[in-house]
Amino acid sequence: MNRSMMRLRNVFFVALFLLLSCSMCFADGTLYQYSTIDSLLLGNYDGELTVAGLLEHGDVGLGTFNGLDGEMVLVDGIVYRINKRGEAETVTSASRTPFAVAARFKTDSILKIDNVTSLEDLNRKIDSALGSENIFYVVRIDGEFGSVRARSVPPQKKPYPPLVDVVKEQGVFKFSKIKGSLIGVRCPAYVAGIGVDGFHWHFITEDRKSGGHVLDCSFANLPAKVGAYTNFLLQLPETSDFLGADLQKDKKNELKKVEKNPGSS
Repeated sequence: MNRSMMRLRNVFFVALFLLLSCSMCFADGTLYQYSTIDSLLLGNYDGELTVAGLLEHGDVGLGTFNGLDGEMVLVDGIVYRINKRGEAETVTSASRTPFAVAARFKTDSILKIDNVTSLEDLNRKIDSALGSENIFYVVRIDGEFGSVRARSVPPQKKPYPPLVDVVKEQGVFKFSKIKGSLIGVRCPAYVAGIGVDGFHWHFITEDRKSGGHVLDCSFANLPAKVGAYTNFLLQLPETSDFLGADLQKDKKNELKKVEKNPGSS
């Protein structure tokens, strides 16, 4: 091999190394999302993304499954489905999702949360400690909780009703003095309609047998591990339902009803 060929080969490998390194750095600081929350609110409950595909983008996250068949909790690289009875189970890599968020979890800061009386209280305390409201965060809280109020919904059949109607049939579960993990995603206000602006929390018990979408919680003296993400990767579905959907209407009020704790006023 002559010198020019050797130089060309070396340049190629250096460029390839830099490209792969940049890709890995980008992935580590990226919050990935499949589809939009407004699409889910509208009733688009079938997506193309598999669990295997989702895991390429992270080891922590949340979402749901095709047909709105339960709440999704992604923790420690394993995807769990929380069914309508609040029971958790692992899913196959071929399972699909119409909406999910994932990231490679990293701890940029640890917040010491002393006493939390409600989910709103938790959100306020974390918000007050964040450096900026204009980037994305993933929060993980592990330990014993005084109480957790969570929900899941029954699987739906076509023609799919909007999500605001589905949650009227949700199952609500109350956990007391339970060990587990809260997984939260916080999105900036400017992504309203794309993601859940503000906090979105899911819970799974330490034994990985129960959980759900969090409606309320309380605890004392638990650390919150916070990862900050300045890259946001949105993948849009290519299904006919999504491509033909009317996503121009403001669904903020519907989202509030969907997220609302049925035990509150």
